[in-house]
Amino acid sequence: MNARSYPASVDVAIVGSGPAGAAYARVLSERAPDATIAMFEVGPTVSQPPGAHVKNIADADERARAQMQSEGPTPREAGDRVGGIVKTAERRSRPGTFLLEAGYRVEGEDGLPVAAMSSNVGGMAAHWTGACPRPNDGERIGFLDDSGELDELLTEGERLLGVTSDAFDASPHAPLVRGRLAAAVDAGRAEHARVQRMPLAVHRRDDGRLVWSGSDVVLGDETRGNENFALYDESLVTRVLVEDGRAAGVVVTDVRTGERHEVRARFVVVAADALRTPQVLWASGIRPDALGRYLNDQAQIVFAVRIRDFVPSEGAEGAAKTGLSEYSGVTWVPYVDEMPFHGQVMQLDASPVKLAEDDPAAPGSIVGLGLFCAKDLQGSDRVAFSDDEVDGYGMPAMTLHYTLSPLDHEVIDRAKAEIVRLGAAIGEPLDDRPFMMPLGASLHYQGSTRMGQVDDGASVCSPESEVWSAPGVYVAGNGVIPASTACNPTLTSVALAVKGARHIAEQLAG
Repeated sequence: MNARSYPASVDVAIVGSGPAGAAYARVLSERAPDATIAMFEVGPTVSQPPGAHVKNIADADERARAQMQSEGPTPREAGDRVGGIVKTAERRSRPGTFLLEAGYRVEGEDGLPVAAMSSNVGGMAAHWTGACPRPNDGERIGFLDDSGELDELLTEGERLLGVTSDAFDASPHAPLVRGRLAAAVDAGRAEHARVQRMPLAVHRRDDGRLVWSGSDVVLGDETRGNENFALYDESLVTRVLVEDGRAAGVVVTDVRTGERHEVRARFVVVAADALRTPQVLWASGIRPDALGRYLNDQAQIVFAVRIRDFVPSEGAEGAAKTGLSEYSGVTWVPYVDEMPFHGQVMQLDASPVKLAEDDPAAPGSIVGLGLFCAKDLQGSDRVAFSDDEVDGYGMPAMTLHYTLSPLDHEVIDRAKAEIVRLGAAIGEPLDDRPFMMPLGASLHYQGSTRMGQVDDGASVCSPESEVWSAPGVYVAGNGVIPASTACNPTLTSVALAVKGARHIAEQLAG
């Protein structure tokens, strides 16, 4: 599947190998198998099959090497790993990601001080938690909901991501945690919005081992076996070619040799991430008014509690097989308009944010709670690009303009009170008060290439994800989501990618 000799032309060029880009490749492989597809990824291949989640790498040293290879043009040194308890607001990134080195905050604004990215085949999906909740209430995209499309697209996204809800059914304390949360939350909620198991992109093999989905699962055998598909790692797309007003191909630099190539294409899909997708468009001279605007992150409130009346169980011995000690699984508290935050409660070793040390005397007795807050969308929140300065890849340098509104502060205060209430329902808090992670910590950046129903200047692309001002150029990933969400956005972005890929497949067939 990996290739090195760049083609002169293809039908579809895909920039980025995360789950949204992979969804385009998969749907096109299924619906337009004769189409030639080239996928370009700036980072290296760090796992096998390409795009696999690094959590599936059994050897800890090998897993750490894969994470370090994903950390951009200037990766951390071997001894500079993130492993301490989260108690401060200092700038640091999670393993497998790298921080925006400059431009993350403008004086007088809040900024996104821990804005981070990954550069590797599979993108952030090689490092994510796998949470795939469906959006609810105001998180849903109204014009797709009204047409009845949204749920069908989400179902297809779940298929591509391999989403299940029963991976942690054997966890002995999961029913206790869910039951206590349900007693505190469920009254007055519709059934789909009640406390429940978190849908996760993970499946269990016959030998009992948990396998976490990355882009490899989205690509599937259908794409890997498609002789018309090729993946080019360590390949930096610097520009989308537009001729006579429509997509004509890409300019790509071989990171290993520095050689520059031009690859012609009928369609170009830019799925680089919510910060780098608008960067590529900007560098290409594709600069609609909404490009980079309505950028939004989810303020993240965290809290740790010890389960009340905890009774140690003999049934949580899965660590050797699964990489996790399966104590309490992952529980979901869905967003509702009346409580505009999304909640997840996770056993400590399932969470990427370390909140406490597990209790050696009573392992599994401590759980972490997290509430993600929906952002008040503002056109002034944006990623801007320089025509003079460049980043570590030689691309236009970014500056993030980002400010919490009075409504944001109100929602954050409500979330802090709510997480204390939920924690008390489960057990005893380990701290006196909850902690707000530095802005950008959620890694759920959205809105920068947002979708719109009409070309009114407030959106970058159509409902099919085609850029209004550049036909044949499509954008993909979390940046396309136009709604203010609190839930993990990957399922929604993959669902939108399915719609865009179908649109390309129809044109290829025509």
